[in-house]
This record gives sequence, C-alpha cells and structure tokens, in this order.
Amino acid sequence: MTAVLHQAALLVTLFGLLSAFCAGLRLRRVRPTIALLTDFLLAAGLIRLAAEPTWMSLAIAAATAAVRMLVNAGLRSSPGSSPGSPA
Repeated sequence: MTAVLHQAALLVTLFGLLSAFCAGLRLRRVRPTIALLTDFLLAAGLIRLAAEPTWMSLAIAAATAAVRMLVNAGLRSSPGSSPGSPA
C-alpha cells in the first residue's frame, strides 16, 4: 500500500506543477498560480504522511503547511493589492 501512496503523492505533485503552469499561462497572475501550487504540494505531503507515518514525514508535512500559509499570507498582503481586489 505504501508504494501506491508514494505513486499517488508523485502524481499529485506532477499534476500540481502542470496545473500551476497552465494557470500561470492562462491567468498571467502570480497569486492564484502560487496558491494553486502550494495546495497541491500540501496534498502530496499529506498523502506521503499517510504512506509512512513517521516523525520525519510529519515534520515535512507540517513544514509544507507552514510554508503554504506564509506564502499565501504574504501574497495577500503584498504591496499593490487593495483589500477589495480579487486574488
């Protein structure tokens, strides 16, 4: 079962990279592209955590979640963005 979950995590990562690339090309905006990519990377980290519930995989999933939250918060409060403008 862990081999299947490792493959699933790899596929989610690849789909995340591909979808972020396509969204970047289509939207030409950084915020939604980075938000989409970090969501997929968090999902892949959680799948990997389900495959091997070790302290190291837990730390990696927690670090991924923290980076996702920091990056998304930083993108929301970046200069040039007004509170009413869509992300």
